Amino acid sequence: MKSKSILIQQAEFNPKIQNYILFIGIFILTASIVGIPLLFIWLMGLGQYISKNYYNNLSCQLSNSSLEFKKGILFKVEKTIPLENIQDLTFNENPLSKYFGLNILKIETAGQSNSDGSDMKLIGIINSKEFKQRVLSQRELLQSGKQANSTSSDSDRNQIVNILTEIKEILVGIKNK
Repeated sequence: MKSKSILIQQAEFNPKIQNYILFIGIFILTASIVGIPLLFIWLMGLGQYISKNYYNNLSCQLSNSSLEFKKGILFKVEKTIPLENIQDLTFNENPLSKYFGLNILKIETAGQSNSDGSDMKLIGIINSKEFKQRVLSQRELLQSGKQANSTSSDSDRNQIVNILTEIKEILVGIKNK
């Protein structure tokens, strides 16, 4: 039976993500010949609609045992990463994210299979450095708790073996009488 996870922190996202997504769309559409005619549609409302809904669908929660992330409009992504699998948290920056004052937090896990080297990217978390520290602290707390449990299990086993040895000696003594 699994224990219920306890919410530690709900990440808040910077509303500037909406403008960031709008400009990413403009850049992609401008860079392709096919996208140039679609640029007008993007600027006349589709871009604002998509960026607003993307922002409204963002969610990230740190619990006592995992990091849960939800995003997407048409194609929704929901990931739960156990804290014990997190190997590294890295900050990335590109010129556009720097202009908007957004941090990109990359989460790398053990056994990742993504070609870009990260299992999850969180763009625009408010107070992202504190959030990163909170995740790392919770991961360390979880790992130290497991080590303490395994150590106590070893001492419990040794105690049980000692008691059983004493019982065996008593039974042998009774048998020999």
